[in-house]
Amino acid sequence: MKGKLYLVATPIGNLEDITLRAIRVLKEVDVIVAEDTRHSLKLLNHLEISKPLISYHRHNEDIKTNLLIEKLLNGENIALITDAGTPAISDPGEFIVKEAIKNDIEIIPVPGACALINALIASGLDTREFAFYGFLPLNKKLRASKLEELKKESKTIIIYEAPHKIVATLNDIYKNFGDVNIVLAREITKIHESFIRGKVSEIIKVAETLKGEMIILIEGNKEIKESKKIEMSIEEQYDLYEKQGLSKNEIIKKIAKNNGVSKNEIYMKFVK
Repeated sequence: MKGKLYLVATPIGNLEDITLRAIRVLKEVDVIVAEDTRHSLKLLNHLEISKPLISYHRHNEDIKTNLLIEKLLNGENIALITDAGTPAISDPGEFIVKEAIKNDIEIIPVPGACALINALIASGLDTREFAFYGFLPLNKKLRASKLEELKKESKTIIIYEAPHKIVATLNDIYKNFGDVNIVLAREITKIHESFIRGKVSEIIKVAETLKGEMIILIEGNKEIKESKKIEMSIEEQYDLYEKQGLSKNEIIKKIAKNNGVSKNEIYMKFVK
């Protein structure tokens, strides 16, 4: 019988954020695969869990994946954890999942902390639609291309950034997007957790004094969003706003504004 691959989310700061299910799985599996075994050992010692540990990170995953697949095919159950948060989200995990699927190995996600989701729900920005881009490219040409792409994004944008690069990235956002509304989510779940909201020009001024892990959330391009609505038929716009929970009068008002016509003209189309 083949083993199972568990993708176990771990705390991103506050150790109380480990789930009961995650603790049980970590205790029951045969092997724990960790991005940094030294880092993960602190969590496992805290939980009083002692298991064989295998290092698995970006620089060795192509080599270690074959070893892990072999163990799974031999019936060993494996839990994959990263330094913090959910495996495969800007962390190792995607590669072994694809190989496990090829080998018909059962993959079981064990949900828990995820920095981008916690940053989003407390940001005050639109949560109905969002786009996560992980870390921006380091290469200047690729970075410029990506920023040009993001400038046209109508959804809330979420990106990760290293603390020592935060000021440079905020300046890149200002140069490419203009003075847009952003949120800097800092030290999520930790003692100094904070959310700094405002125009990017305002936040640049204080960013140099900030320390810790940060997430940048950028308000979607409203002009792009509105132009997309206008490209839709009146009926499609009505369905869209209805799904968003707006009342009939609110919907008619918005459609009339989008299309530059009177409310009465739109109202007559939907009066049967």
